[in-house]
Amino acid sequence: MKFEGDLEAEFYDRCKKSAEETGYKLNTDWDVITTAVKGICNNKKEYGEWYCFCQKRSGDKEEDKKIICPCAARARDVEKRGACKCGLYLK
Repeated sequence: MKFEGDLEAEFYDRCKKSAEETGYKLNTDWDVITTAVKGICNNKKEYGEWYCFCQKRSGDKEEDKKIICPCAARARDVEKRGACKCGLYLK
């Protein structure tokens, strides 16, 4: 898979590693992957953290730690719905 920049490739590799370590899989739909990777990388560029693009930032750095990808809700969402909210991670 090819991404537009080093930041996107770095984040994708990071996601693959996280999925492997937790027993999850990454979505096989390239559109879902690229949407998530681009959205999260845009947040990294703008806000300095890998904030999930599908979660609303509060603006409070301490509060927003829970939406850094993989977010705190990932495990619950994957177990409950089979995927995290943005669909990047699957059961």
